[in-house]
Amino acid sequence: MKKDRYLADYVTLLLVAVVLALVPLGVGDSAHYLRIVTLMLIYMAYAVAFNIIFGHTRQLFLCIGALAGSSAYLSVVLATKMFLSPWATIPLGIVFAAFLGGAFSYVSVRRGLGVIFVGVVTLVFSLIFHNLILGLRELTNGETGIETKALGVGVLQSGRGSYYVILAVLMASLVLYHLLMRSRAGTAFRAIADDEFAAELVGIDVTFFKVLAASIGSALLGAVGAIYAYYSGFISPTEYALVSVDIVVLVTLLLGGMGTLLGPVLGGVLFAVLDELVRPLGRLNVLVYGVLMIVLVITFRHGLVAALRKIIKVRIP
Repeated sequence: MKKDRYLADYVTLLLVAVVLALVPLGVGDSAHYLRIVTLMLIYMAYAVAFNIIFGHTRQLFLCIGALAGSSAYLSVVLATKMFLSPWATIPLGIVFAAFLGGAFSYVSVRRGLGVIFVGVVTLVFSLIFHNLILGLRELTNGETGIETKALGVGVLQSGRGSYYVILAVLMASLVLYHLLMRSRAGTAFRAIADDEFAAELVGIDVTFFKVLAASIGSALLGAVGAIYAYYSGFISPTEYALVSVDIVVLVTLLLGGMGTLLGPVLGGVLFAVLDELVRPLGRLNVLVYGVLMIVLVITFRHGLVAALRKIIKVRIP
């Protein structure tokens, strides 16, 4: 039974990959819509990472953008100031983001911080990161930002080429998530999410598995953040701000469904549609997302995946 279920999950992932691979053919030669669907993939990948951190171990990291941005800035600054290849600096950024995420998790577990306090601490880090980037003007150019077009990452600066690179990263993230949930770590994550105290009583090393989840999720955030820096051709603090990343990822995951394989994918599609609808509102779209997040938490907290399971009576991973 389990083997059949796992096989069905892989078939589902294959179908997702095929459908998403065909999307650029549907948008044709429109650079505008190609950018929209590429950004959709980026937020899906962010949501997969946040799903591991919060969806399964209840660690409310409100520094998604800061972790992604720390990786991106480290990679870009090393590439520009030390004339290194971005392909060499991106892994360094990923490791740095993983270290930061693991450190936040370790401290929060050791200090016995609850979900709200973890959110407050990481929110403060997000604000510190933003001000640090503005302050280190000699390295980061402050609010002016850094252009990344001339750093020699051609595949990430061509329209369809960058789409398929980011799609490959997304699918690798989904496969990693699926393998993780099948493993002993996944069992521990589910136990921690249900009842952390009970999980500790039955012998689960809560500290280890929380740090593991935070490190893996942060590494994925770092990977996507660094790739986005080269894809966009420009990097600035606003690209990784709380309102630009964290709120979007929270809405995406709440729309799709936390703790599910397809939640980030379905949520990403819904958010892309929603974002186009509210784009004419300008900066007021943040207000719309804030209200939507509150509504989702109160009335639709299990997301679209759970709703579809009830409606069509079919197991959806």
